[in-house]
Parts: sequence; structure tokens; C-alpha cells
Amino acid sequence: MKKILFEIPGEPVAQGRPRAGKTWAGKTVLYDPTKSRDFKQFVRLVAAQHAPKELITGPIRLFVDVYRPTPKRLQTKPKQALIESGELRPTVKPDVDNYVKGVKDGLNKVIWEDDSQVVDLTVRKFYSLSPKVVVCIKY
Repeated sequence: MKKILFEIPGEPVAQGRPRAGKTWAGKTVLYDPTKSRDFKQFVRLVAAQHAPKELITGPIRLFVDVYRPTPKRLQTKPKQALIESGELRPTVKPDVDNYVKGVKDGLNKVIWEDDSQVVDLTVRKFYSLSPKVVVCIKY
């Protein structure tokens, strides 16, 4: 089984709700919020440096660890010890599935053909003083 492992530095961005707008002809169109679109583009940029020679076409196991910024109120020594031991984890919004949507969309046509190839998915949320997203792909 082959493995691709990489880190997306910076604050993780959850996939936002689609926004609606009108064209000059009066038609309604849906589009990604700017923050979500920029994050997907950054994911593509980082993933391109780790992409295989050919796109993955078979089943994929995806592991995503999301490291959110630690809030100021938790930046005390006792709380940091709990965070580092994994006992204190984020239970606030956004949900893990919203984080992984942006990552999966960003990896389409860079690492794999389509995100429907993901047959096994593990997503975890942590606090960290250095926010990032760690992606591991096994195929």
C-alpha cells in the first residue's frame, strides 16, 4: 500500500455555505465563499508538490488531522498539558465534515480523479499553537 503524507500550514478553513448571486441577465448562480475558495486553492498548491505521477484511480483511505488555533483562555500551563496529552479537544463549530469537504475538493484532479474514490475516512480535531491540516492518503 502506497502512502502520501503532507501538511497544509496555516489556519484550517471549513467549507462555507454556498452563496447565491445574480448574473447581469438575472439568472441565479451559486458560488463558493471567498475564504473557502482560497483555502481549496492553497490545498491544491501544497498537494501538487506531493502528487503522484499519475492520478490515483483506485480506492483511497484518507486520514485528516485538523489542528485549530488554541484560544487564549486555554493557553495556560495546566490547559496546555491537557491539550498536548490529547485530553482537551475542540468540541466547537465548525464540524469535522466541513473541514474535510474543503480538503477533499482541493485534492480533486491533483491527487485523485474524484473524491468519490475515498472509501475510508478518518478526521480528527485538535488544538495547537501552530494551526495546520495534516493529510495522509493510503492507496
